[in-house]
Amino acid sequence: MATILLTGPSGFVGSHSLPALLDAGHAVRALVRSDDASARVLSRLTLQQQAGVTFVRGDVTEPGSLPGAVRGADAVVHLVAIARDRTGGADLDRVNTGGTANVLAAMQSEGVTRLIHLGAMGVVDDPNLHYARSKARAEAMVAGSGLRWTILKPSLMWGERDGFFNVIASLVRTSPGVVPVPAGQHSKFQPLDVQDLARVIVLTLERDDAAGAAFDLGGPTFWTYEQMVREVLTGMGARRAILPMPLPIIKLVARTAEAVRLPFPVASDQLRQLAFDNASDQDVVERDWGFSPRAMGGNLGYLRQKPAKQEPPVAAA
Repeated sequence: MATILLTGPSGFVGSHSLPALLDAGHAVRALVRSDDASARVLSRLTLQQQAGVTFVRGDVTEPGSLPGAVRGADAVVHLVAIARDRTGGADLDRVNTGGTANVLAAMQSEGVTRLIHLGAMGVVDDPNLHYARSKARAEAMVAGSGLRWTILKPSLMWGERDGFFNVIASLVRTSPGVVPVPAGQHSKFQPLDVQDLARVIVLTLERDDAAGAAFDLGGPTFWTYEQMVREVLTGMGARRAILPMPLPIIKLVARTAEAVRLPFPVASDQLRQLAFDNASDQDVVERDWGFSPRAMGGNLGYLRQKPAKQEPPVAAA
């Protein structure tokens, strides 16, 4: 099997992808920034899985730390990204775009050609959409890198330690009996089980025909934002009233929450994207990867437990 450099092993997607890669027989170099991150990664692995992972110290925002980590690898699985920031998009650019550029440069300098890059469904290079722009520009750099790349573009992802549905659950826990949702918001989302994404990553390494292609990845069901909030309540076993609020008021609440660093399920930048669908064909995974993804409905029971605090993908600026 292959030697894989995995960026972001202590994050949400990485914590599910690492054991899948190890169970498939790959040797994995896990790129971490701290001993605490290494300990957290090991705590989530079985003893047998632990034998297949080694740790290398590095940070995707520090170019000099990457060539040694990449050297001798058969492939790189690049997962590091952040979904929001408090710097008007500067950190999103630094991590999502700049971090990807640094990984590409290290691969090119070391002659490592196979890359699996975690993109995002529906992103566009729009300066008014900070996250979407940072991811779209990173995807464009990957596609123009000359490497044997594959871009995986999931919709929202759910699963233990996720960064979206757990935030809604946190809001539910602290709410005074009501949960606000944007009124009149009908955009479609296609939540994907993170375990299914991990399965696709493993399959991608086995498919030569996946090189040079980008794949949308979504679950079997379309959901609106309000429907997802209701499913969170069901998963938690919680009873709250759903309060539709005008989008400008929701945006004000989001900006206020960001200013005082309180959790809110959708960042103000993300709210600007609610006008756009985040969905593809319902059979997209089965068509391209040969299996049916797990449905989210009835499977959010993990939200009854508060997730342990995770290390951010990169240090704050």
